[in-house]
Amino acid sequence: MLKTRLVTAAVLIPLVLVALFGLGARGWGVVTLAVVVIGAGEWARLAGMRPVASMLFVVVTLIVGMILLFATGPDFSAERGWPDVILASICGVATLFWLFIAPLWLYFGWRIESAPVLAFVGWLLLTATWVAVVQVRTRAAGLLLALMAIIWVADTAAYFAGRRYGRNKLAPSISPGKTWEGVYGAMIAVAIYALALLPLASSSGWVHAIDLTTTLAWVAVALLIAILSIVGDLFESQLKRQRGVKDSGRILPGHGGVLDRIDALLAAMPGAALVEHYLIR
Repeated sequence: MLKTRLVTAAVLIPLVLVALFGLGARGWGVVTLAVVVIGAGEWARLAGMRPVASMLFVVVTLIVGMILLFATGPDFSAERGWPDVILASICGVATLFWLFIAPLWLYFGWRIESAPVLAFVGWLLLTATWVAVVQVRTRAAGLLLALMAIIWVADTAAYFAGRRYGRNKLAPSISPGKTWEGVYGAMIAVAIYALALLPLASSSGWVHAIDLTTTLAWVAVALLIAILSIVGDLFESQLKRQRGVKDSGRILPGHGGVLDRIDALLAAMPGAALVEHYLIR
């Protein structure tokens, strides 16, 4: 299993980097839209949709994405990003969901069986994440990679800290392997990563100056992204447990489905895009 995971990762990582740095903003949008469409199919199964409804859900996700990508006019073709009304509405609602509704959903263990409700939630979250990663890419491919790396740093640190020090379960009924000690380890690692990244952020123009306020804000944003990524991971685990499946799909050998790989991005990237566009641009 570990060998399979490593082989899949060894194939995927170069492909992601080539798409991120080798394609323009619109090309990146097409590639990531394809990923989101696959994720939509997996979400439909987790939501318990019937085959016809699942196909309709996937098709609607694709059509809306294509409309957004190719009908946004000169704003997007000039690689300035989405019009504010698209970015603020879609990413704003998704961020509010992850900050307020998802934690309550997890805390109270809500079991929502309504396929239409889950379909709307899934469409919103998937579309918002796609809008977010395309938006940040229009600013700088390196910035998007740096923001996504926060999630990978948090995940890796949580794993090793949890294995070494884990005693207190974070959400035993949802994901028994996660511990509070893992969360603390993730927060420490992310704070260190954010501080180490700050000089690069300044030299690249991602932030305007390095002072106390900027430093605190930069670290705070990184920690918030890490926290949201954990919420996203738990949320997808809850959906899989509710449906009685181990993985969201089988498209990635050793890893499961697309949603198993982007669950943390679903929660973290919409808010990160809003911060990038309105606070640090």
